[in-house]
Amino acid sequence: MKRIVGALLAAAAVLLGAVAPAEAASLTRVTGFGNNPTNLNMYLYVPDTVAARPALLVMVHYCTGSAAGVFNGVGHDYVTAADRYGYIIVVPEATRSGQCFDVSTPAALTRNGGGDSTGIMSMVAYTRQRYNVDPARIVVSGFSSGAMMTNVLAAQYPDVFGAAAAFSGVPAGCFATTNGSLWNSQCSGGQLIKSAQQWGDQARAMYPGYTGRYPRMQLWHGTTDTTLAYPNFGEEIKQWTNLNGVGQNPTSTDSPAQNVTRTRYSAAVEGLSFAGSGHSLPLTGMFPYALAFLGLDAGAQNPGGSIRSLSSGRCLDVAGVSQANGAQAQIWDCNGQANQQWTPTASGELRVYGTKCLDVNARATADGTSVIIWDCSGQSNQQWRFNADGSITAVGANKCLDLPSNSTANGTKLQIWTCHGGANQRWSRT
Repeated sequence: MKRIVGALLAAAAVLLGAVAPAEAASLTRVTGFGNNPTNLNMYLYVPDTVAARPALLVMVHYCTGSAAGVFNGVGHDYVTAADRYGYIIVVPEATRSGQCFDVSTPAALTRNGGGDSTGIMSMVAYTRQRYNVDPARIVVSGFSSGAMMTNVLAAQYPDVFGAAAAFSGVPAGCFATTNGSLWNSQCSGGQLIKSAQQWGDQARAMYPGYTGRYPRMQLWHGTTDTTLAYPNFGEEIKQWTNLNGVGQNPTSTDSPAQNVTRTRYSAAVEGLSFAGSGHSLPLTGMFPYALAFLGLDAGAQNPGGSIRSLSSGRCLDVAGVSQANGAQAQIWDCNGQANQQWTPTASGELRVYGTKCLDVNARATADGTSVIIWDCSGQSNQQWRFNADGSITAVGANKCLDLPSNSTANGTKLQIWTCHGGANQRWSRT
């Protein structure tokens, strides 16, 4: 354990250096929250104004850190955003010497295995029992040791977390040891290089038999990081592209800030590489990118409204005012009812009824695939992009929302089709 503290002490000092005026009184210590085999502390932050259907963020601190330290310091932008957008924050606190989270032992790397992750999930369950949390917007983010735990939680509990953002971490399972140590020098030095399939299989072994979707993952790393070396960034990308079933070649690359390169792998995986930066992320002004990716800035979303077909004059509608998964999206005379009120979110969703999303059926990509509603999951088949020409692109399929055969009749069922600029693929928001 002394090696952990020694290796990360300087990095922790950087993180602590930006501490804001103390607001620890805003945190509430919770005891008796459930199964807690490693004696973690739980802290809960509930803003004065909570959204009707709030998101839940699990914010995980770094080695030598504490709940108050991350709350008032490097994670403080998450706190101020919670005040604005009304989401709830759970802050686990490690109590062992060095205040690092265990991402190394067999117990820690097994779902419900009795490690730190087991206690953290008890905190999530406790919060969900007491607040009207949106199950599609439970997310996790962490820094250094907390980033490593972020990867582990997302791998072990993919059925709980919709998205994750890891600042300066390593792939899930990279820090595994067999001698009881919590430190893996080979991993920290960036010397564990595996194929995407191998990393994916290592994560899948943490939840054997699971065949569902995995969380969207946003990864942050500095190129000069000497604590958790930069090659871990590429290994994380391998792991999460494999888990999400997308290719390792970026679908887009841009530079959102000086010396920052962002690579996107469909809507499922996003990497931000910081040239010349060490173990001190995020940099000033960069938090909005994490908030948007995690969908935590939903309070800033456009209000619900109608989406009108320019060719028919009719509105995007859920057939029969149904709220059932699989209900068909269609066009119908505009009437302002709840089944025609669509709310775009920062993560690219089109929400209806608050908890259902416009969805490309079965995650298919073929022309003619039907468009339905389904519980919001954060997956790419529920990501939509409004374009300047009035078209709406289904991000996962890279095809357009389309009226078959240019039909304009009430009840025409929507589909996706190769984008061609025709009037039957053009829409307006009202």
